[in-house]
Order: sequence, then C-alpha cells, then structure tokens
Amino acid sequence: MKKSQKSLLIKIIVVQCLLVLCVAAQDFDFFYFVQQWPASYCDTRRSCCYPTTGKPDEDFSIHGLWPNYENGKWPQNCDKESSLDESEFSDLISTMEKNWPSLACPSSDGLKFWSHEWLKHGTCSALNQHAYFQTALDFKTKSNLLQNLNNAGIKPRNGEHYSVESIKNAIEEGVGHTPFIE
Repeated sequence: MKKSQKSLLIKIIVVQCLLVLCVAAQDFDFFYFVQQWPASYCDTRRSCCYPTTGKPDEDFSIHGLWPNYENGKWPQNCDKESSLDESEFSDLISTMEKNWPSLACPSSDGLKFWSHEWLKHGTCSALNQHAYFQTALDFKTKSNLLQNLNNAGIKPRNGEHYSVESIKNAIEEGVGHTPFIE
C-alpha cells in the first residue's frame, strides 16, 4: 500500500451516542469515538514508540472519546482541579493497555496518554473516570471495526487498495453510524 493510502486509516471517527449519557450530560450533544490503525499512525509521525507492554495487535486502537457540540465545537478541560486516579479504573488497565495504547515517544505504560484524554475530554463527559474509560472500551467492542471491514472483504494486510467509500460503507453497515475518516 502506498504511504498516502496507509495514512488514510489513521483515525476513524465513529459518532456514537448512548442516549442515557447524552441526556444526562447537558454540556455536550454527542461523543466522537476515535480509533486509529497503529501502523498508519506510526507511518505519519516522525517517530512512534511501542508501549512498554509491547507492540500493539494488528487492530484498531482507541485514540479517544470526545464530547462534542452539534455546531462543530467541543468542550475541553472542564475540571482543571481533576487528576487521573489510577485506583479508580485499576480493573480496566490491562484491557486499556491492549485497546488504548500510547504510541508516543518515549515508550510508556499509557498513564500519561490516558491522563491527557481524561483531563481534556473525560472531565467534560459527565462520567467518572471508571465510566469514561469503560464507555470507550465498550464502544470499541461494539464497533469492532476490523471485523466489520473483514465482513465486507476489506483486509488491511492483503495488499489490496480500497476506496474510502467502500471503507465508509463497511463501517456504517457494521456499526449503524456514518464514520468520518481522516
């Protein structure tokens, strides 16, 4: 695959909203759930480091769960007094290491990345830390992008080239929401 075509799958944003969450949080209208293909992410950066837990699986990984407004803007850093408390989501850490790895250099265990996501986006979600991270993990399981692409005959590793439209259609068919591909 050409580099420009690889980088097409850097981030796939699936707009998803759990009715209960969106109704409970009057400060935003919906979530952007952002996933990325790690190899493409690494191809587009000057450097990329695998997490200290090892090379990520060949699957989409979570980049973030971002509250957004319908007007195209988004809330951020809603509680500047908040800090990440690992004990709040300790039961999720092994799953997060697998599904929400940091690819930033130097290599890390993910806590710095998760802290950034929590402070910038999670504090605006109307969720506590455990619920915020669990919701993102649940969205990943529910969306299962790799399986949806495979079901449509789109296989990232077989060297074939696919149109953006066919990728969008496969994801929309699988998750029931139109993705934005960057």
